[in-house]
Amino acid sequence: MRKRILWVSILITFLGLILFSFTATELYYNLSVEHSRETLAVYMNVFDESVTLDGAGARSLSETLGGARVTFIRTDGTVLADSEAAEISENHAGREEVQAALESGEGYAVRASDTLGINMVYYCKRFDDLGVLVRIAVPTSSDWNIFVQALPTLVAFLLVDGLACFLFTYLATDFILKPVRQLTLQAQQGKKLVSDYKELRPIADVLNQRNEKIEGDMKRIEEEKELALQAKNSKDEMIANITHEMNTPLTSIKGFADLLVGEGLTEEQRLRAVNIIRAQSERLSSLITETIHYSEIDNDELPSYDVDFTGLVRDALGAFEPNMREKNITLHTDIADGVTVFSRYERLLVILNNLVGNAIRYNKEGGEISVFLGRENGFAKLSVSDTGIGIAEENLDKVFSRFFTVDKSHNGQGGGFGLGLAVVRKLCRKAGWTISVESKLGEGTIFTIVF
Repeated sequence: MRKRILWVSILITFLGLILFSFTATELYYNLSVEHSRETLAVYMNVFDESVTLDGAGARSLSETLGGARVTFIRTDGTVLADSEAAEISENHAGREEVQAALESGEGYAVRASDTLGINMVYYCKRFDDLGVLVRIAVPTSSDWNIFVQALPTLVAFLLVDGLACFLFTYLATDFILKPVRQLTLQAQQGKKLVSDYKELRPIADVLNQRNEKIEGDMKRIEEEKELALQAKNSKDEMIANITHEMNTPLTSIKGFADLLVGEGLTEEQRLRAVNIIRAQSERLSSLITETIHYSEIDNDELPSYDVDFTGLVRDALGAFEPNMREKNITLHTDIADGVTVFSRYERLLVILNNLVGNAIRYNKEGGEISVFLGRENGFAKLSVSDTGIGIAEENLDKVFSRFFTVDKSHNGQGGGFGLGLAVVRKLCRKAGWTISVESKLGEGTIFTIVF
């Protein structure tokens, strides 16, 4: 922490000093140029008509002005004389300060001299009586040269700044970390964290809440340890149920396979054995698929989205028409338009298929099924009711349990494995939906889900 604070402090102050140096250099340079312009305006007052417009006159005026460069220029830009150069053949009509003087009577410019090769501040004034332009120039440093000249001072300041940051960091961190050490000591002693500094009180409150949460979690862990055995038994029960459910089709498959190996079967008997083996194989495959599907629900972390539940229900019900036709079941629907549910298509399809499939499977010959989809109190609601065998009151709380079936006579034949409603309840619990069941033995059943 100290090193981080030290390096951040040094970086900030170093950048600040460098930025200040550039800014100060630019400011000093601009002030220097402005001062030179004012000085040149004063120097121009020394010139009078008695000065000869030749090299001697230019040098004489230059000496009077303390060495300032003096140039006499005709109005067409021809140089008459210059105090620094014996002869200048280049026409100066295009120079910035000369153009300004020709237009308005006087002009300024700052640039590097082509003749001397150094930065100069030029002031040019037009004298109409003499028909000439008089230009006076003094050397000036560029902003970069000024910065270079200031570098030793800047380096010294940076060294002093680094030392100051070092001392400040170590003193400040000791002062800052003292109350933190006090909190650490309190935490080590298992005390409630208290701080006199208002800046640290939120941290103390968060840590106190965290400690309380940890204590609560520890209690829950102890409780979960006690429950780990309501879990082992449940696992053993599920394994036993799966084994039992698998044993029936496997026994059938093995028995009829042995018959096929033997001799003496008629073609009709052989075909019947093959069909039974195929049916039991499909049942075994369905059991494995449903068991895997049930186990994978907890690991399903795919994102949800708005599903057109109205369209899903209408499309899915059409797939059940052959099954309902076999048992002469009449379907009644009350499906509202525009019902959407925030979930995934495949999850809602699994729920609908299980509810409608059970309504067909456990219905009476010539029975009825009613499917309602709408909204109540702002929530989507799905109800599937049938006129089937119903569920005994003592079994209503078991109907969502794994491998529980209301009609044991269906086992191994057209019935399910008791996983369908367990899957439905598991999907509802994970999504926060509520599922309920109402039933009367021999009269029918209603399953309702509020999304």
